[in-house]
Amino acid sequence: MIIAVVDGMGGGIGAQIVSSLRDELPTYIDIYALGTNSIATSAMMKSHANKGATGENAIVTSSRKANIIVAPISAVMPNSMMGEVTCKISEAISDSEALKILLPIMPENISLVGLENKPLSLLIKDTIKVIKKEFNIK
Repeated sequence: MIIAVVDGMGGGIGAQIVSSLRDELPTYIDIYALGTNSIATSAMMKSHANKGATGENAIVTSSRKANIIVAPISAVMPNSMMGEVTCKISEAISDSEALKILLPIMPENISLVGLENKPLSLLIKDTIKVIKKEFNIK
């Protein structure tokens, strides 16, 4: 099984996701760190992702291989993350057959109503619960 974690900017969110996934899930699960830039990829690799790749083509290609994609919701919004998310990146993630777990971390000019405002640590715990339930992982 492959879980792709997509992040940009400084990679802080992705690094926290990778670290928690690594702590909570079995070691046979591969975690790919997919950064929109090398700083984000590096931060996620330091959190013990199995593989890492950077940039549009890496994200597009790896999104096809992933069983699960975990990312901030902005990863499916073209031109978000200060322009780091290209149209091809957002399209590849959206079109992937992988289960997509999108964390409701919004760009400043977007609000989603009806969502509970939770800290990142609780969003990550919820992410792990979804993965364990969907794939029968104990």
